[in-house]
Amino acid sequence: MYTNVTRIKDFFILGFSGLSPEYYGPVSALLFMLYLVIAVGNLFILVVVKCEISLHKPTYLIFCHLALTDLAFGTVTLPKIISKYWFNDSIISFYGCFVQMYFVHSLGAIHSFLLMVMALDRFIAVCAPLRYTVLFTNTTVSVLCGISWIMPMSWMVGVALDAGFLPFCDSNIIVQCYCELIATISLSCENVQAVWALAFGLAMFSLLLPLGFVIFSYFVIIVVVTRISSSEGRIRTLSTCTPQLLITFLYYMPRCFMYMANDAGLPISLPVRIVVVMLYTHLPPAVNPMIYCLKTKDIKEKLKKKTFVNKFYISTKSG
Repeated sequence: MYTNVTRIKDFFILGFSGLSPEYYGPVSALLFMLYLVIAVGNLFILVVVKCEISLHKPTYLIFCHLALTDLAFGTVTLPKIISKYWFNDSIISFYGCFVQMYFVHSLGAIHSFLLMVMALDRFIAVCAPLRYTVLFTNTTVSVLCGISWIMPMSWMVGVALDAGFLPFCDSNIIVQCYCELIATISLSCENVQAVWALAFGLAMFSLLLPLGFVIFSYFVIIVVVTRISSSEGRIRTLSTCTPQLLITFLYYMPRCFMYMANDAGLPISLPVRIVVVMLYTHLPPAVNPMIYCLKTKDIKEKLKKKTFVNKFYISTKSG
């Protein structure tokens, strides 16, 4: 029996395993640039949608929620690993680690459920276009997105508390770039099977339920599109789903690959695994704002209009 629940006061973030100190500077600069791209891009989307009344529509409200989760995830995870390589600060407090873990897994699940809401948006828009404005209002989206936030944030409280009350009395080195559940509870000196089973079950629920609905909805959408008589109509309808398909693919595909690789017993080395996890968790938040801008007609038109007005103003002023 362990008389002291926590015998360590902080954790050591290992980061990229085997990285030579001579590369600490470039890696920290690269991670800092990545964080700037995530922060500026997603804040830009939030500001544009907020300021443009014409963009106060269900699709763009969902984009705002996705941008908020991307911004929050980058803010939760990147500053600490940047600090490690920039200032040689690898220590995170015991409670700070579990707070970070809570937000890492909550935001991941929230993003997954928001993708399901986004798929529902396209499903109704394509399959019931005449009833879209009645069935899928801003209020409906706000309620669905609110549920997508509340559910994971509620159940992750229990998971984080269960993990935090485990006794940690041996190693305090977290083999990852941030505190995530498996890397942290594996350091416990007690059987963690119950905590792991609960976390795994909730993770599968958060991943597979939205993914199943996404696959179903886009399958039905493809069937509906194939029944459109004109090729122009088919292309136009599919183009309205392009941003959603790209964002969904970027989120689910790498995660499914890693799960299948683990199940198949593929030999992925620890350094490679850490790099892959960092790539698939942080590149989509950096790329998504560009998808919103370049692949969404309304936002693209607004940006073109703003650019034209600014150029006209500058030329008039200089003239």
